[in-house]
Amino acid sequence: MNPFTFQTTSNVLFENGASAKLPGIVEQFGAKRVMLVTDRGVRNAGLTKSAEDALAAAGMTVSVYDEVQADPPSTIIEAAAKRARDEGIELVLSIGGGSALDTAKLVAYLAKSDEPLDAIYGVGMAKGQRLPLILVPTTAGTGSEVTPISIVTTPTTEKKGVVSPRLLPDWAVLDAELTVGLPAHVTAATGIDAMVHAIEAYTSKHKKNPISDQLARQALTLLSANIRTACREPKNLEARSNMLLGSMLAGMAFANSPVAAVHALAYPIGAIFHVPHGLSNALVLMGVLRFNLSHAQDLYAELAPLVDHGASGLKSNEAAARFVEALDSICRDCGVPARLTDVGVAEKDLERLATDAMKQTRLLVNNPREVTYADAFAIYSEALDGKLRQAA
Repeated sequence: MNPFTFQTTSNVLFENGASAKLPGIVEQFGAKRVMLVTDRGVRNAGLTKSAEDALAAAGMTVSVYDEVQADPPSTIIEAAAKRARDEGIELVLSIGGGSALDTAKLVAYLAKSDEPLDAIYGVGMAKGQRLPLILVPTTAGTGSEVTPISIVTTPTTEKKGVVSPRLLPDWAVLDAELTVGLPAHVTAATGIDAMVHAIEAYTSKHKKNPISDQLARQALTLLSANIRTACREPKNLEARSNMLLGSMLAGMAFANSPVAAVHALAYPIGAIFHVPHGLSNALVLMGVLRFNLSHAQDLYAELAPLVDHGASGLKSNEAAARFVEALDSICRDCGVPARLTDVGVAEKDLERLATDAMKQTRLLVNNPREVTYADAFAIYSEALDGKLRQAA
């Protein structure tokens, strides 16, 4: 067996209503000045109110930063970190989706280390200290609460990652009640995102390890069995809980066995067209699965019975094909848009998308099959409207 390293969040609280216990967790750090990092949509929906009130009642000063945007721009992160420094913030708490959690990780780090954001892009570049950090996800998708990764959109619309164990939070607090109000289309897109994390972790060319494998399998089992119910019955707390747990397990898996071409091709869609990350993944998922089939057949066959019980006992090629079909069926049943044209992408944009995707070398090296510019162009082309075009 190959040697490996596995790192994850040191404390996880998984419980319906768990967000009510936040003051007790904050008190463990002796913090009195807390910055709450979120976005206006989450705050306006009332998802942070109980935490804000409980922290205030416990005698803590809460500074709310609700300027977070999807695919967080570097300027937003830097502004939040400056405010945290100026206000003498002692602990960072985030309640929100993946963008809010990613922002909070970097705010906690930059406010303590006082390093420039530009200096820590890449793997292992952030080596300083951070403020205590608590992350509370409101979507079952990114798994950001248990990953050492933050994705940033630069002023040139390029997606860059900061990857460091320093970004792992002290606590991940999973409260399924915070996800009950998610609209079906958000539930679907974030759920597909989590499934992609599990699939890509299991098939990753580098750092694949037995712990991530088992987490990915359990995650995929939970997610595939509950995503349709969560979309159809938004108040089904059991389905919501299973989705949230599946998302976290997938996050643990891909944090240690990294994602690949689906994410590499999704990032430019999100950065250029401001498409939510989960939906960006879903739009290229089927194309990448079919592209990888020849090189990942046995691994897809191993995963197939988890999403389609009828795939048990089939030959490897048959089971792998059933796996791809099962994922396609889930996307259709959950109403995920099927074409890039549905999110404003035109034929003239394909070259730029393919060019930007090839910059995601950190991710592409993990793909089970090498991806060239022509391959990326072909996947985008087919995802555009079902027609295959040749790269110039």
